[in-house]
Amino acid sequence: MADENGQKCNCVIILGPTAVGKTAIGVQVALQRCGEIISADSRQVYKDLDIGSGKDLSDYTVNGVSVPYHLIDITDVSREYNVFSYQQDFYQVFSGLLKRGVLPVVVGGTGMYLDAVVRNYDLVTVPENKTLRSELSCLSIEELGKRLLALKPDIHTREDLLHRDRCIRAIEIAECMCGTRAEEIRKSMVQRPDIKPLVIGTTLERTLLRERISQRLRQRLGEGMVEEVKSLHEQGASWERLETLGLEYRYVSEYLEGKILSEDELYDKLNTAIRQFAKRQETWFRGMEKKGVVIHWLPPVADKDVRVSAALALVDEYITR
Repeated sequence: MADENGQKCNCVIILGPTAVGKTAIGVQVALQRCGEIISADSRQVYKDLDIGSGKDLSDYTVNGVSVPYHLIDITDVSREYNVFSYQQDFYQVFSGLLKRGVLPVVVGGTGMYLDAVVRNYDLVTVPENKTLRSELSCLSIEELGKRLLALKPDIHTREDLLHRDRCIRAIEIAECMCGTRAEEIRKSMVQRPDIKPLVIGTTLERTLLRERISQRLRQRLGEGMVEEVKSLHEQGASWERLETLGLEYRYVSEYLEGKILSEDELYDKLNTAIRQFAKRQETWFRGMEKKGVVIHWLPPVADKDVRVSAALALVDEYITR
Protein backbone atom coordinates (compact mmCIF):
# COMPACT_ATOMS: atom_id res chain seq x y z
CA MET A 1 0.00 0.00 0.00
CA ALA A 2 1.30 3.49 -0.84
CA ASP A 3 1.79 6.16 1.78
CA GLU A 4 0.04 9.55 1.70
CA ASN A 5 2.51 10.81 -0.92
CA GLY A 6 1.99 7.84 -3.22
CA GLN A 7 5.27 6.17 -2.28
CA LYS A 8 6.34 3.35 -0.04
CA CYS A 9 8.18 4.35 3.13
CA ASN A 10 11.77 3.37 3.81
CA CYS A 11 12.07 4.14 7.52
CA VAL A 12 10.05 4.30 10.73
CA ILE A 13 9.90 7.23 13.13
CA ILE A 14 8.43 6.62 16.57
CA LEU A 15 7.79 9.87 18.44
CA GLY A 16 5.92 10.97 21.50
CA PRO A 17 6.27 12.86 24.78
CA THR A 18 8.60 11.81 27.55
CA ALA A 19 7.86 8.73 29.68
CA VAL A 20 5.45 6.98 27.28
CA GLY A 21 7.70 4.02 26.42
CA LYS A 22 8.92 5.01 22.93
CA THR A 23 12.21 3.14 23.23
CA ALA A 24 10.59 -0.16 24.19
CA ILE A 25 8.28 0.04 21.16
CA GLY A 26 11.08 1.05 18.82
CA VAL A 27 13.35 -1.74 20.00
CA GLN A 28 10.64 -4.33 19.38
CA VAL A 29 10.00 -2.95 15.88
CA ALA A 30 13.72 -3.01 15.09
CA LEU A 31 14.15 -6.47 16.55
CA GLN A 32 11.24 -8.00 14.67
CA ARG A 33 11.70 -6.19 11.35
CA CYS A 34 15.51 -6.27 10.88
CA GLY A 35 16.09 -2.70 11.97
CA GLU A 36 18.47 -0.58 14.00
CA ILE A 37 17.66 2.39 16.22
CA ILE A 38 18.58 5.99 15.42
CA SER A 39 18.05 8.09 18.53
CA ALA A 40 16.40 11.52 18.25
CA ASP A 41 17.18 12.82 21.72
CA SER A 42 19.07 16.08 22.19
CA ARG A 43 20.72 14.99 25.45
CA GLN A 44 21.44 11.33 24.84
CA VAL A 45 24.03 12.36 22.25
CA TYR A 46 26.25 13.37 25.19
CA LYS A 47 28.53 10.95 26.99
CA ASP A 48 28.04 10.74 30.78
CA LEU A 49 24.50 12.15 30.63
CA ASP A 50 23.00 8.82 31.55
CA ILE A 51 20.45 8.88 34.38
CA GLY A 52 19.12 12.38 33.80
CA SER A 53 18.69 11.86 30.06
CA GLY A 54 16.98 8.49 30.54
CA LYS A 55 19.51 6.68 28.38
CA ASP A 56 18.59 3.23 29.79
CA LEU A 57 20.91 1.33 27.44
CA SER A 58 19.75 -1.98 28.88
CA ASP A 59 16.45 -1.41 27.02
CA TYR A 60 18.26 -2.18 23.76
CA THR A 61 18.77 -5.80 24.76
CA VAL A 62 15.76 -8.13 24.71
CA ASN A 63 16.08 -11.78 25.80
CA GLY A 64 19.82 -11.62 25.31
CA VAL A 65 19.57 -10.10 21.82
CA SER A 66 21.03 -6.61 21.40
CA VAL A 67 19.54 -4.11 18.97
CA PRO A 68 22.20 -1.73 17.57
CA TYR A 69 21.65 1.96 18.22
CA HIS A 70 23.12 5.16 16.80
CA LEU A 71 23.57 8.83 17.80
CA ILE A 72 23.88 8.02 21.48
CA ASP A 73 27.12 8.84 23.38
CA ILE A 74 28.70 10.51 20.36
CA THR A 75 30.02 13.77 21.85
CA ASP A 76 31.15 15.44 25.08
CA VAL A 77 29.24 17.91 27.23
CA SER A 78 31.89 20.52 26.44
CA ARG A 79 30.68 20.61 22.82
CA GLU A 80 27.60 22.58 21.75
CA TYR A 81 25.77 19.94 19.76
CA ASN A 82 22.84 21.42 17.83
CA VAL A 83 20.13 20.63 15.31
CA PHE A 84 22.52 21.13 12.37
CA SER A 85 24.97 18.65 13.92
CA TYR A 86 22.15 16.19 14.40
CA GLN A 87 20.83 16.56 10.87
CA GLN A 88 24.25 15.95 9.34
CA ASP A 89 24.99 12.96 11.60
CA PHE A 90 21.53 11.55 10.93
CA TYR A 91 21.99 11.73 7.16
CA GLN A 92 25.24 9.76 7.41
CA VAL A 93 23.81 7.05 9.67
CA PHE A 94 20.57 6.78 7.70
CA SER A 95 22.37 6.34 4.37
CA GLY A 96 24.65 3.72 5.87
CA LEU A 97 21.73 1.67 7.20
CA LEU A 98 19.93 1.71 3.85
CA LYS A 99 23.08 0.59 2.06
CA ARG A 100 23.27 -2.38 4.41
CA GLY A 101 19.62 -3.23 3.86
CA VAL A 102 18.72 -2.35 7.45
CA LEU A 103 15.46 -0.63 8.39
CA PRO A 104 16.14 2.71 10.16
CA VAL A 105 13.92 3.00 13.23
CA VAL A 106 14.10 6.54 14.58
CA VAL A 107 13.04 6.92 18.21
CA GLY A 108 12.83 10.11 20.22
CA GLY A 109 10.98 13.11 21.47
CA THR A 110 13.15 16.08 20.50
CA GLY A 111 10.72 17.77 18.17
CA MET A 112 13.16 20.00 16.32
CA TYR A 113 15.54 17.11 15.60
CA LEU A 114 12.68 15.04 14.21
CA ASP A 115 11.25 17.96 12.25
CA ALA A 116 14.67 18.75 10.79
CA VAL A 117 14.93 15.36 9.11
CA VAL A 118 11.25 14.85 8.27
CA ARG A 119 10.67 18.29 6.74
CA ASN A 120 14.25 18.84 5.54
CA TYR A 121 15.24 22.01 7.40
CA ASP A 122 17.60 24.09 5.27
CA LEU A 123 20.50 24.28 7.74
CA VAL A 124 24.14 25.16 7.22
CA THR A 125 27.32 25.57 9.25
CA VAL A 126 28.63 29.12 9.04
CA PRO A 127 31.94 30.47 10.43
CA GLU A 128 31.95 33.35 12.89
CA ASN A 129 31.90 36.82 11.31
CA LYS A 130 33.67 39.10 13.81
CA THR A 131 32.99 42.28 11.83
CA LEU A 132 29.26 41.58 11.70
CA ARG A 133 29.17 40.63 15.37
CA SER A 134 30.82 43.91 16.30
CA GLU A 135 28.17 45.78 14.31
CA LEU A 136 25.30 43.81 15.87
CA SER A 137 26.60 44.25 19.42
CA CYS A 138 25.30 47.83 19.43
CA LEU A 139 21.71 46.81 18.65
CA SER A 140 18.96 46.06 21.15
CA ILE A 141 17.26 42.66 21.21
CA GLU A 142 14.23 44.23 19.53
CA GLU A 143 16.38 45.66 16.72
CA LEU A 144 18.14 42.33 16.32
CA GLY A 145 14.80 40.56 16.06
CA LYS A 146 13.57 42.91 13.33
CA ARG A 147 16.78 42.39 11.37
CA LEU A 148 16.53 38.62 11.65
CA LEU A 149 12.88 38.55 10.57
CA ALA A 150 13.70 40.78 7.60
CA LEU A 151 16.30 38.22 6.51
CA LYS A 152 14.32 35.12 7.37
CA PRO A 153 10.62 35.66 8.10
CA ASP A 154 9.99 31.89 8.21
CA ILE A 155 12.49 31.02 10.96
CA HIS A 156 11.96 27.55 12.45
CA THR A 157 11.93 28.70 16.06
CA ARG A 158 10.93 32.05 17.52
CA GLU A 159 13.11 31.22 20.53
CA ASP A 160 16.02 32.83 18.67
CA LEU A 161 14.24 36.17 18.97
CA LEU A 162 14.32 36.01 22.77
CA HIS A 163 18.03 35.45 23.35
CA ARG A 164 20.65 37.94 22.21
CA ASP A 165 23.44 35.46 21.42
CA ARG A 166 21.12 33.16 19.50
CA CYS A 167 19.63 36.05 17.56
CA ILE A 168 23.07 37.32 16.55
CA ARG A 169 24.11 33.83 15.46
CA ALA A 170 20.91 33.43 13.43
CA ILE A 171 21.56 36.76 11.67
CA GLU A 172 25.14 35.69 11.00
CA ILE A 173 23.93 32.50 9.34
CA ALA A 174 21.14 34.18 7.38
CA GLU A 175 23.40 36.90 5.98
CA CYS A 176 26.08 34.40 5.01
CA MET A 177 23.57 32.26 3.13
CA CYS A 178 22.44 35.32 1.17
CA GLY A 179 26.02 35.87 0.00
CA THR A 180 28.41 34.23 -2.44
CA ARG A 181 29.71 31.64 0.04
CA ALA A 182 26.40 29.82 0.28
CA GLU A 183 27.03 27.40 -2.59
CA GLU A 184 30.55 26.62 -1.38
CA ILE A 185 29.26 25.85 2.10
CA ARG A 186 26.46 23.65 0.80
CA LYS A 187 28.85 21.56 -1.30
CA SER A 188 30.82 20.66 1.85
CA MET A 189 27.75 19.38 3.68
CA VAL A 190 26.40 15.83 3.86
CA GLN A 191 23.64 15.66 1.27
CA ARG A 192 20.12 14.69 2.28
CA PRO A 193 19.30 11.04 1.48
CA ASP A 194 15.90 9.95 0.19
CA ILE A 195 13.91 9.90 3.42
CA LYS A 196 10.36 8.57 3.13
CA PRO A 197 9.21 8.14 6.72
CA LEU A 198 6.36 6.25 8.29
CA VAL A 199 5.75 8.44 11.33
CA ILE A 200 4.17 6.69 14.31
CA GLY A 201 3.11 8.59 17.41
CA THR A 202 2.55 7.18 20.86
CA THR A 203 1.22 8.81 24.01
CA LEU A 204 -0.85 7.94 27.07
CA GLU A 205 -3.97 9.25 28.75
CA ARG A 206 -3.08 12.41 30.69
CA THR A 207 -3.46 11.01 34.23
CA LEU A 208 -1.40 7.93 33.42
CA LEU A 209 1.28 10.02 31.76
CA ARG A 210 1.59 12.17 34.86
CA GLU A 211 1.88 9.06 37.03
CA ARG A 212 4.60 7.68 34.73
CA ILE A 213 6.54 10.95 34.91
CA SER A 214 6.37 11.05 38.72
CA GLN A 215 7.30 7.39 39.08
CA ARG A 216 10.24 7.67 36.70
CA LEU A 217 11.52 10.82 38.40
CA ARG A 218 11.56 9.14 41.81
CA GLN A 219 13.35 6.17 40.27
CA ARG A 220 16.04 8.34 38.68
CA LEU A 221 16.61 10.29 41.87
CA GLY A 222 16.98 6.97 43.67
CA GLU A 223 19.45 5.73 41.05
CA GLY A 224 21.81 8.64 41.69
CA MET A 225 20.79 11.46 39.38
CA VAL A 226 22.00 14.11 41.84
CA GLU A 227 25.35 12.34 42.16
CA GLU A 228 25.61 12.19 38.34
CA VAL A 229 25.23 15.95 37.99
CA LYS A 230 27.66 16.57 40.86
CA SER A 231 30.22 14.33 39.14
CA LEU A 232 29.80 16.17 35.84
CA HIS A 233 30.51 19.47 37.59
CA GLU A 234 33.55 18.04 39.37
CA GLN A 235 34.84 16.85 35.99
CA GLY A 236 34.79 20.40 34.65
CA ALA A 237 31.25 21.16 33.41
CA SER A 238 30.20 24.56 34.70
CA TRP A 239 26.87 25.06 36.44
CA GLU A 240 25.88 27.38 33.60
CA ARG A 241 26.63 24.69 31.02
CA LEU A 242 24.73 22.04 32.97
CA GLU A 243 21.73 24.33 33.31
CA THR A 244 21.60 24.81 29.53
CA LEU A 245 21.01 21.05 29.20
CA GLY A 246 17.56 21.63 30.68
CA LEU A 247 15.14 19.86 32.99
CA GLU A 248 16.92 17.32 35.21
CA TYR A 249 20.34 18.88 34.71
CA ARG A 250 19.08 22.41 35.26
CA TYR A 251 17.10 21.72 38.41
CA VAL A 252 19.63 19.38 39.99
CA SER A 253 22.35 21.97 39.30
CA GLU A 254 20.23 24.60 41.04
CA TYR A 255 19.79 22.22 43.99
CA LEU A 256 23.53 21.61 44.23
CA GLU A 257 24.16 25.37 43.98
CA GLY A 258 21.79 25.98 46.88
CA LYS A 259 19.14 27.74 44.79
CA ILE A 260 16.72 24.90 45.59
CA LEU A 261 16.78 24.23 49.29
CA SER A 262 15.59 20.65 49.76
CA GLU A 263 15.15 17.33 47.97
CA ASP A 264 11.38 17.67 48.33
CA GLU A 265 11.46 21.08 46.64
CA LEU A 266 13.70 19.64 43.91
CA TYR A 267 11.25 16.81 43.27
CA ASP A 268 8.20 19.10 43.21
CA LYS A 269 9.74 21.66 40.85
CA LEU A 270 11.23 19.08 38.52
CA ASN A 271 8.08 16.97 38.43
CA THR A 272 6.04 20.04 37.40
CA ALA A 273 8.64 21.07 34.82
CA ILE A 274 8.70 17.62 33.19
CA ARG A 275 4.91 17.57 32.95
CA GLN A 276 5.00 20.97 31.27
CA PHE A 277 7.71 19.73 28.93
CA ALA A 278 5.55 16.76 27.91
CA LYS A 279 2.75 19.19 27.00
CA ARG A 280 5.16 21.24 24.88
CA GLN A 281 6.28 18.09 23.09
CA GLU A 282 2.71 17.18 22.23
CA THR A 283 2.10 20.74 21.04
CA TRP A 284 5.15 20.47 18.77
CA PHE A 285 3.90 17.20 17.27
CA ARG A 286 0.48 18.72 16.62
CA GLY A 287 2.29 21.56 14.89
CA MET A 288 4.08 19.06 12.66
CA GLU A 289 0.70 17.60 11.69
CA LYS A 290 -0.63 21.07 10.85
CA LYS A 291 2.38 21.53 8.56
CA GLY A 292 1.53 18.37 6.64
CA VAL A 293 3.35 15.58 8.49
CA VAL A 294 1.09 12.54 8.77
CA ILE A 295 1.42 10.91 12.20
CA HIS A 296 -0.21 7.53 12.80
CA TRP A 297 -1.11 7.54 16.49
CA LEU A 298 -1.08 4.26 18.40
CA PRO A 299 -3.83 3.45 20.92
CA PRO A 300 -3.11 5.51 24.10
CA VAL A 301 -3.15 2.45 26.36
CA ALA A 302 -0.72 1.35 29.04
CA ASP A 303 -0.31 -2.14 27.57
CA LYS A 304 2.96 -2.00 25.65
CA ASP A 305 2.21 -5.18 23.71
CA VAL A 306 -0.96 -3.63 22.25
CA ARG A 307 1.01 -0.64 21.02
CA VAL A 308 3.84 -2.80 19.66
CA SER A 309 1.35 -4.91 17.68
CA ALA A 310 -0.27 -1.79 16.26
CA ALA A 311 3.12 -0.37 15.30
CA LEU A 312 4.19 -3.60 13.58
CA ALA A 313 0.94 -3.67 11.61
CA LEU A 314 1.66 -0.16 10.33
CA VAL A 315 5.23 -1.13 9.43
CA ASP A 316 4.02 -4.13 7.46
CA GLU A 317 1.51 -1.95 5.63
CA TYR A 318 3.73 0.95 4.67
CA ILE A 319 7.35 -0.20 4.53
CA THR A 320 9.08 -1.55 1.41
CA ARG A 321 11.15 -4.61 2.34
